[in-house]
Amino acid sequence: MTALAHSFTDASAPDLAKIEPATLHHQVAQFLYLEARLADTHDYDGWEALWTDDAIYWVPANGDDTDPEKEMSVLYDNRSRIGVRIRQLKTGRRHTQTPRSELARVISNIEIAEVRGPEVDVRANVLIYEDNLRGETLWAARNTYRLRMTEQGFRLVRKKICLVNNMKPIFTLSFLV
Repeated sequence: MTALAHSFTDASAPDLAKIEPATLHHQVAQFLYLEARLADTHDYDGWEALWTDDAIYWVPANGDDTDPEKEMSVLYDNRSRIGVRIRQLKTGRRHTQTPRSELARVISNIEIAEVRGPEVDVRANVLIYEDNLRGETLWAARNTYRLRMTEQGFRLVRKKICLVNNMKPIFTLSFLV
């Protein structure tokens, strides 16, 4: 449990706006680093545990401001679909991940965009290095996150990954981005 997390009900959920900004930024950054490490090391169960029941995991295609309900996305998963994606990865039968990609990501430019009660909206830049049988690929993205403070610490409510080249054809994204 993080220093900010404690036992609370919805009515007593912390107002993150009351947290000193540098402390909140540090806690948010630590959570984003944890999420990145779990994805990079293929700790699928650990990564899946970071999501709330009302989560959305979205990689838009053809621009950043598309409507995922009306236009194509690289992926647009609700919480149930996130679970299916994890179960598929764990089978070892995802041919584009046999053998698994070696991954390393760098997260930078972490900004607190907005704080609303127990939730915080965050922006960050991400660079993912992927090495697999097809070669080496760099994936650059501008991510937005909505995090919610729970009894277990921060959890992902929404993660939007805007690949900087999403207007072009891209390789298959068969790993946790």
